[in-house]
Amino acid sequence: MSTDKPKLLIVEDDPGLQKQLKWCFDDYEVIAADSRPAAIAALRRHEPAVVLQDLGLPPDPEGVSEGFATLAETLRMAPRTKVIVVTGKPDPENGVRAVAQGAYDFCTKPVDTNVLRLIVSRAQHIHELEEQNELLRESTARAPMGGLIASDEPMQQVCRMIERVAPADVSVLILGESGTGKELLARAVHDLSSRRDGKFQAINCAAIPEQLLESELFGHEKGAFTGAVKTTPGKVELASGGTLFLDEIGDMPLSLQAKLLRFLQDRLIERVGGRQSIPVDVRVVCATNQNLEEAIAQQRFRQDLYYRVGEVTVKVPPLRARPGGAVVLAHAFLRKFGAQQGRSRRGFSDDAVQSIAAYDWPGNVRELENKVKTALIMAEGPLITAADLGLAPHQGTEYVFNLKEVRARAEKLAVHQAMIVADGNVSRAAELLGITRPTLYDLLDKFGMRQPEQVASD
Repeated sequence: MSTDKPKLLIVEDDPGLQKQLKWCFDDYEVIAADSRPAAIAALRRHEPAVVLQDLGLPPDPEGVSEGFATLAETLRMAPRTKVIVVTGKPDPENGVRAVAQGAYDFCTKPVDTNVLRLIVSRAQHIHELEEQNELLRESTARAPMGGLIASDEPMQQVCRMIERVAPADVSVLILGESGTGKELLARAVHDLSSRRDGKFQAINCAAIPEQLLESELFGHEKGAFTGAVKTTPGKVELASGGTLFLDEIGDMPLSLQAKLLRFLQDRLIERVGGRQSIPVDVRVVCATNQNLEEAIAQQRFRQDLYYRVGEVTVKVPPLRARPGGAVVLAHAFLRKFGAQQGRSRRGFSDDAVQSIAAYDWPGNVRELENKVKTALIMAEGPLITAADLGLAPHQGTEYVFNLKEVRARAEKLAVHQAMIVADGNVSRAAELLGITRPTLYDLLDKFGMRQPEQVASD
């Protein structure tokens, strides 16, 4: 029976006290259990926010061993549940011990129902606040940094790693295919660090000729070479107090790798044509789409430099490895470019969504961004189609937005795993899933997973 009342699990083996407590908490949906197995089964099935639990439970009703075991198992299964223990001894020692082991609060018998109602009400309120805070944290995690859209778990893991490493003043190496957003992540490292007020200087090691790259990095003195009409500081010097981002470091010439390593070790630079050592305080973040371990084996990249720039390594997943990420990003780009260009589009057609989800995106986010921008300009109809995006119509399974179908797939997987863990024992599997045995039989029939010899022992 569905109810809007908050759920309260009462674990008490005294039928009289159980009845009294049910009457006391008539504004809750009360679930009663008289033993540890019954309590754990109710916890799995109903997921109550608050548990009111007696410490004296069978088979040790005069002691507290079973009560403490129940408390430990409850908190292990549902660590956010607020457990209020009830002890029959006037000495509060066991209550204090229970709180030390994770209980929310305790009270002693005989129970003062007014005080108990207040404690339960506060525990329920605290639980609700924690749930709201978790929802807020999750919503923030979906876009944890400016310019980054991380709706999928692989990218959210990357963002969480960036958030952890950014405050630590260590060198960061970002690895990933071209177009995955490595520079955005490098900027996030800078923005989330104590150096955020300093400069962020970026240089692409693959885009500058070898003979000019050293000057771009370390600067040059007047007259150092033809055309050096004045002393010019390099990117490293300009980034002092901030962050230096070396993009495509895997393409840096070996001769310059040695000079970069020396700078990273000593934090001193010499401008081209200069003799004076200049101290520089800068954090270095590097990125590459190359396999540096292979480059080291082929003697195209220095191993000592690899360990120096990669104190922390962050691997960015390609777009094809981000479930659902391409569709979410496509809609975000559509809104962004539509607002910029004043071209209102309602969205993507069904065939466009299916094609976006099915395509491998070898150019990753950059390719997706370009296709959406082009389609927005060129599309004639109210919806952008797969043809507008330059993608072939997808002939496979439709992209799933139906919540019922998603839930059914998740249920089927959970039932399959539970039956494997329970070695085919229906009662045990039902207990693991927090459902009744008849419900599990219905699910087994629904998914065609029921076997005639299925074990159903109690």
